[in-house]
Amino acid sequence: MKVLGIIPARFGSSRLEGKPLLDIHGQSMVRRVYERAKQSSALHHCLVATDHSAIAAECEQFDIPYILTSPHHLNGTERCGEVMNVVSESYDIVVNIQGDEPFIHPDSITELVEIFHKYPLAEIGTLIKEIDDIDILSNPGIIKVTKSLADKALYFSRTAIPYPRDAKDIHSWLAHHIYFKHIGMYAYKANVLQLLTQCSPTPLEEAEKLEQLRWLEHGYSIYVAKTRHESKSIDTLEDYQYILSHFSKYTHV
Repeated sequence: MKVLGIIPARFGSSRLEGKPLLDIHGQSMVRRVYERAKQSSALHHCLVATDHSAIAAECEQFDIPYILTSPHHLNGTERCGEVMNVVSESYDIVVNIQGDEPFIHPDSITELVEIFHKYPLAEIGTLIKEIDDIDILSNPGIIKVTKSLADKALYFSRTAIPYPRDAKDIHSWLAHHIYFKHIGMYAYKANVLQLLTQCSPTPLEEAEKLEQLRWLEHGYSIYVAKTRHESKSIDTLEDYQYILSHFSKYTHV
């Protein structure tokens, strides 16, 4: 299978404008993401998909392949879809690599691609990690996922699911069930990616504000793989300052 990695890098983030160009100890965030992603042996090619000339100029300076895309996309999936309409080569799998995670582990990309080797029926792949902290389990900002015995995603939720009926309270839930949180990186079969960009919004998606529920409601199969890696995203100024002050924590691969 031929695999393309795409790093969506949008300039106009509402919470932290221009964040792909943030300097992280001498390198821009978009450059750090690209150089991490390139270390994954699963990718045959990797490029940046951006909507802004300043990010394009950064890519040119450091010989990072890029494609200029529309500024009107609502999410990274749509931006990846546009890229697939203009690339000259054919690919079987597309990996949507988060452009705001400068210390993504290359093995995470490899684990994601391996889903399609293990499960030929998978149309979309994503990662999960076991929850070992009750604060994470109860945090609606951290997405939880349930899966089948064959690693097919059943549901994603901001709520801790399932509800363990025999537990006395939420503080004992982890003793009654193994819970997983969602690691928000996706890979798609190339032909499926084009179809996903045409899917209309759905009730479950609107209720939880989770794009992946749209795909489930439209009948697409999402398979998951367990990972021990996770990478902190930079969404706010506070996140950026945290990364700067804890830089050494994230630099090992």
